[in-house]
Amino acid sequence: MVAFKGIWTKSFWRAVSGEYAASLIFVLLSLGSTINWAAGEDNPPPADLVLISLCFGLSIATMVQCFGHISGGHINPAVTAAMVITRKLSLAKGVFYVVAQCLGAITGAGILYAVTPADVRGSLGVTMVNSKISLGHALLVELFITFELVFTIFATCDPRRTDLSGSASLAIGFAVAIGHFFAIPYTGASMNPARSFGPAMVTLNFDNHWVYWLGPVLGGILAAALYEYLYCPDPEVKQKLKQVFTKELTGKYKVVESDETIIKPGSIHNIDLAEKVEKNDPFQESSGEVLSSV
Repeated sequence: MVAFKGIWTKSFWRAVSGEYAASLIFVLLSLGSTINWAAGEDNPPPADLVLISLCFGLSIATMVQCFGHISGGHINPAVTAAMVITRKLSLAKGVFYVVAQCLGAITGAGILYAVTPADVRGSLGVTMVNSKISLGHALLVELFITFELVFTIFATCDPRRTDLSGSASLAIGFAVAIGHFFAIPYTGASMNPARSFGPAMVTLNFDNHWVYWLGPVLGGILAAALYEYLYCPDPEVKQKLKQVFTKELTGKYKVVESDETIIKPGSIHNIDLAEKVEKNDPFQESSGEVLSSV
């Protein structure tokens, strides 16, 4: 219950409602690009993969630009999970974000279902595994394309970088589009459990639906962990850990017993990663939590 003590604030619910609205708009507009209006013709043309990929990519870029300063603009449970495991987002907010994202996706898919004629509605953009590949291969595809997306998010929204001058939201949109260019023929290119959950709930089509949760969440967590703890570790946290642990000649680590230790033994889990952005960081909320701009 301690993790949920901060939910009764206006900023908290503003952020949660922002995730709902962003997910609703994203799913509505993006799934709309999958509708084949020539489906009733004798020889309907195949789906335009370029159109669909660009619509998904540009839609997510636009939503990130619009809602990034309100909620962080996750719009994706895999991104939220990645933020939680790297302690950039509280567990409480992460849970509410995922619920809001799924409800927004259901609402967006429901609106599209209501305004689209039944004879062209088709599968309503439900993500499906290609019958020519196994479920294991589909899981790997979803894992890798979500890894590419989340790694892009962490790299472009890293406040420690001084070499970036372009648009983070546009880079993230390109990452989504690239994933769709590659993976639509394989799995429909979900990259986002909420995006798959919305139309699946509206059409009650949950075939192999677990792939679109497990693959993206694993890919997102793996990307976040590698970026934060291997490729670009926080030097301040690393220095603090050095002051707590020392390596013996045997290769084992032991706790430094000293009154001058900055972080006392037993309080390692309380290291606050938000400390590094307290000074004019645009990604910091008034509550002190650091959010991604995605």
